[in-house]
Amino acid sequence: MAAGGNAGAAAAGRVLFALLGVLLPLLAAGDDPYRFFTWTVTYGDIYPLGVKQQGILINNQFPGPQIEAVTNDNLIINVFNKLNEPFLLSWSGLQQRRNSFEDGVAGTTCPIPPGANFTYIMQAKDQIGTYYYFPSLAFHKAAGGFGGIRVLSRPQIPVPFPPPAADYTLLIGDWYKANHTDLRYMLDSGKALGFPDGLLINGRSFNGYTFTVQPGKTYRFRITNVGLATSLNIRFQGHTIKLVEVEGSHTMQSTYSSLDVHLGQSYSVLLTADQPGFDYAIVVSTRFTSKILSTTAVLHYANSAGKAPGPLPGGPTIQIDWSLNQARSIRWNLTASGPRPNPQGSYHYGLVPVTRTIRLANSAATINGKQRYAVNSVSYVSPDTPLKVADYYKIGGVFSVGTIADNPTGGGAFLQTSVMGANYRDYVEVVFENAEDEVQSWHIDGYAFWVVGMDGGKWSPASRQEYNLRDGVSRYTVQVYPRSWTAIYMPLDNVGMWNVRSENWARQYLGQQFYLRVWTPSTSLRDEYPIPKNALLCGRAAGRRTRPL
Repeated sequence: MAAGGNAGAAAAGRVLFALLGVLLPLLAAGDDPYRFFTWTVTYGDIYPLGVKQQGILINNQFPGPQIEAVTNDNLIINVFNKLNEPFLLSWSGLQQRRNSFEDGVAGTTCPIPPGANFTYIMQAKDQIGTYYYFPSLAFHKAAGGFGGIRVLSRPQIPVPFPPPAADYTLLIGDWYKANHTDLRYMLDSGKALGFPDGLLINGRSFNGYTFTVQPGKTYRFRITNVGLATSLNIRFQGHTIKLVEVEGSHTMQSTYSSLDVHLGQSYSVLLTADQPGFDYAIVVSTRFTSKILSTTAVLHYANSAGKAPGPLPGGPTIQIDWSLNQARSIRWNLTASGPRPNPQGSYHYGLVPVTRTIRLANSAATINGKQRYAVNSVSYVSPDTPLKVADYYKIGGVFSVGTIADNPTGGGAFLQTSVMGANYRDYVEVVFENAEDEVQSWHIDGYAFWVVGMDGGKWSPASRQEYNLRDGVSRYTVQVYPRSWTAIYMPLDNVGMWNVRSENWARQYLGQQFYLRVWTPSTSLRDEYPIPKNALLCGRAAGRRTRPL
């Protein structure tokens, strides 16, 4: 026992010494505050829809722990993988400025082997708002492992609404009763998953979660769709909601009776408890589906006399125009401060000349007898070495820049490790084109972008006449309606290898994604950090050294 204890203590000492070697230079530099987290990832029994499942827990929690931070905080998250397979966490919306190595997707970061650990070292640099984290490998997202991230404004930066009485997180999403391993096997076999079995709010089904409010006070609700397959609508019985923030941008404070939240999207709303004292329903239901799933949570007044009278509020179902008009009504608040003490609108995104137009068309295809999905006819396949790691060590044969075109090809889909090259500080227009009959949801890691236009039909250069070049909202995930298009403007101001993906997780898993390599010949730390000292190395990079500790 003594020998084993000494060996364990020595191993722990080596881990601590290595971590100190990473952190001490940063701490000595007098950086922004540090927040430390230690997370253990395990399997555990969960019953979200009343059926026993194998869930992924973080510190025995489903969903995982909430991350609370302030603009520019450094986040040090030590993740111990106790699963029986490799694991990675990604941080949706955190831009990982100059540091795509920490992005936590297969193209940038080697997975954490079973029984091992990895410490993410990140900064919420010049960001505020509502984000979330999730497991990015092996269809793990279907088992849990996700949680909310709040990045608050620094005290000296004004926020365009009074402090709420409380700040609540609602992680809403669809759910399957099958274990993620069975779902993954179906996809690997070339089969579709079928329709989800139910919806969850914070990991629980009907009335499984309660939010308590005091009469007359106002509360902030941060809403994120962490699901796999469906857009959702949320409404609060007897109450209206005021939109105040979308994925890091303060918005014009429009009032809605309900809100569409597409896959991967996050919103903050204010709700004032101005109704008689009852228990009201928070209702979530699916959008654009022939079968409608719904679930509820409880908005409990502290002076409640019981269940609120009257029926539950109905929501929109398959109406696309309703959702499109709501999306167009979401505008940037040009007078509010962002993470820094200057108005959001001072960036004047509509006055910057576009240097390149990229058109991206999604498609479904059958390749080698199996269901696949593609972007501009390319269905992505992961190489044996993360792209960013191969790029750093100049390992040939892993990928080629330019393996996906700037425009739809119209040809049949094929398998390829697709990487698009782009120049640092270019200013690009990206048009997402959706000729299919289901809504799409697109996310770009490393960036926020301005949504300048969306409409039905086919995009053409004449569509630019409809663009909002003044107060379109800046965000990181955007929907594209069936047989429609959505256009964004994006400054390529973040060097690295960045995942562009569908947030429909089966489509992402089966190839509807690629990587954008934003490159500069500069080797200055001002433009990009080197590989982390504690980086895990795998594939063709195994056995190499990072940097001396």
